Amino acid sequence: MGRYTGPVCRLCRREGTNLFLKGARCYSNKCAIVRRDGVPGMHQFRRGKASEYAIRLREKQKVKRYYGIFERQFRKYYAEANRKTGNTGDALMSLLERRLDNVVARLQFAASRPQSRQFIRHGHILVNGKKVDIPSYLVRPGDQISIKNREHSRNLALENQQADFLPPVPDWLDRISTDPPEARVSRLPSVQDVTLPVTPQLIVELLSR
Repeated sequence: MGRYTGPVCRLCRREGTNLFLKGARCYSNKCAIVRRDGVPGMHQFRRGKASEYAIRLREKQKVKRYYGIFERQFRKYYAEANRKTGNTGDALMSLLERRLDNVVARLQFAASRPQSRQFIRHGHILVNGKKVDIPSYLVRPGDQISIKNREHSRNLALENQQADFLPPVPDWLDRISTDPPEARVSRLPSVQDVTLPVTPQLIVELLSR
């Protein structure tokens, strides 16, 4: 199965929350969640009460679509989180937050995670001074994230940082006002740093069956 190429606003409506897949549009009155109520489809208001399985499945799908990952990738993250000590759900969300495409979006270098993945694939992002073109790269404390010192790369990042509304940069990332822009990973993210309204324990209960 390939990557979803349909209207991404349908995904937000299906999950009942804003997944921030279209950049600045998601913060405006044009957002599909604001304009249209209910899930997509002809029979949206005829559906009965969701089962316990459906509730847990929706939590997993919400996280997958928010971070833009496939089922096989998600299972690998869960397996790695399950090997760690402590709460598996918290470890899972921490791993997903450490993805380079998420970090670039959280630093406001890109308007959305889909655009962030494109930036990384096209070689606009440097980690510790070296080009990294793998969106799933996991950052570590002390890593330096910067925009490539090239006019086109700098202009792309500057355009995104001048948007009408920008979400705050999380405190586990320290952005430095330089030209080209750069930032530092100060610590590992925790589940409290995740802005998506999600209950990780429901995902663990689903995948541990």
